[in-house]
Parts: sequence; structure tokens; C-alpha cells
Amino acid sequence: MAAALVLLLKLLPLYITVILGWLAGRFLQVSGKNIAGMMLYIVTPSVVFAGVMNAPLSVSVIILPFVVFAFCTVLGLLHLLVARGWLNNASANIIPLSVGTGNTGYFGIPVALLLFGEQGLSIYIVCLLGTTLYENSVGFYLAARGRFGVRDCLLKVARLPSIYAFCLAVLLNLSDLSIPSVLVPLFDNLRGAYSILGMMIIGMSILSFRGLAGDLRFTALAFFGKFVSWPLLALGFWWLDSHWLQIYDLAVYQAIFLISITPIAANTVVIATLLDTEPQQAAGTTLLSTLFALVYIPLMVSLVLVAQ
Repeated sequence: MAAALVLLLKLLPLYITVILGWLAGRFLQVSGKNIAGMMLYIVTPSVVFAGVMNAPLSVSVIILPFVVFAFCTVLGLLHLLVARGWLNNASANIIPLSVGTGNTGYFGIPVALLLFGEQGLSIYIVCLLGTTLYENSVGFYLAARGRFGVRDCLLKVARLPSIYAFCLAVLLNLSDLSIPSVLVPLFDNLRGAYSILGMMIIGMSILSFRGLAGDLRFTALAFFGKFVSWPLLALGFWWLDSHWLQIYDLAVYQAIFLISITPIAANTVVIATLLDTEPQQAAGTTLLSTLFALVYIPLMVSLVLVAQ
């Protein structure tokens, strides 16, 4: 329980950031949509690029993001099928983003550093790139399908720079090139902006704290997918690989499990805002999942990760 309390204190600044975002949106009329565009097209690709450039790459490590990407895709598609039969509006197309990915950056990175140290953190960052690739490709496409045709959706995905940033960083890293030292502070600052602005967008998207859940069916399905389906899949992979396949080690299992228990990603709100697809529903459910994670993450870490 001591570890749970330490994690609880580590997460508190993130909640303060959400409140500051709400104050900015409520009293200063700050537009979350403009910031969302900057996050998706400038800040996020920069964080992806720097993360891949700093990771120790090998064939097995390069495969990890695609393993996580596959998990996200399977979960997103399965829950989308349920959502289309259960929900009656465009919010069904936000379910794959809500379920498949997670707040792996803003929440996950501080927790991973606390639990695994610098060495384990690098493995975690490589794994979380799978969620970033998913939300910037399949997740974005499925969300856009709620408002746009197939051709328009594919064009929007093709314009997302995070995919190209990932590919470029892999090529440069494997060529033994690194980020010039003069640019390192820039990427460090962008990573800080990624965390702060991402959490503030959640607050900005909430006009009132009344009725955060919105459509209870949407919230229930998003919570089930994110806090039940994802962890069960991660634990299933852990058991299967450790007992039969034996491809990866404990550090990878722990990293993927930590990804699975993070709350709904703030980028879900970013994309819903940009697409104008039920952004308040996405923001309310994301904020509720963030509040729930205040207790859920320390508890799950204590039960599964610390016990190893």
C-alpha cells in the first residue's frame, strides 16, 4: 500500500492541470480546438520523434510498438461493433479511441519512471509508441468515419505527421544518428508541453462538471473496454508469452500492463474536438476515467506489478 500512496501523490499534479484547463476555458474563453490542432500536428510528432531517437532499437524492440498497435486495433474494432448496436449517434465512432489507446504519456511516463527506472522507462516508451501509432491511424480513421467518407478519412490519416515522424526516427536511429545537442532542450520542452497542454484540453472541453457522464451507455462501454478488456488482454499476453512463446522478458510484460491500466487518452478529446464528433461526451468520459484512475492505477500496480 505504501507504493500505492506514493503513486497517488505523483498523480495529483495532473489533476491540478485539468482544473487549470477548466478555469482557462470557463473564465478566459480559451479555445481547446486551436490547441488540439497544435498538439496533433506539432507537439505529438515531436514527442514521437524524440522518443524513438532515444530508444535502444533492435529487431525485437522495433516489433514491440506493432504488437501494442495490434492489441489496440483488436480491442477498438471489437468494441466498435458493440457500440454500433448499442449507441445511436456518432459517439460510437469515438469508442475505438476511448478503448484502444490510453493516457500512456501524461500518466504512464511518470509512473513508469517511478516503477522501472530509466532503463525500464525506455522499453515503456517504445511500447507506448504503439498506442500513438494506433490513435494517429486506425483510431483516427474510425473516429472520422462518424462524420466523413472513406476517401476523406484516408486523406486525413495521410496528413497526420506522427506516422512519418516515427518512420523517420527509426531510420535515423538505425543509422546511428542522434538528435544534435543544440536541439535536445527544444524536444525536452515540447515533451513538457505535451503533458501540460494535453491534460488542460480535458479541462477546457468541460463547460460544466454537471452531467459529466453524458450518455451512460457510452461511458459504461468505454470504462469496460479500458479498465477490464485491455488489462485482461495484457495479462493474457503476459501468461502466454512467459509460459509458451518466451519471446520477451518481465520488463516488456510490465510495460504493456502499465499501458493497459492508464485512463482514457486525452488525445481522444483532441481528436473528437478536431472532428467535432461529440467532444463534450469524450471530454466528460475522459475526465471521469482520469478521476477513477486516481485510485485504480495505484491499486492495480500494487496488486500486479509490485507483487512480481
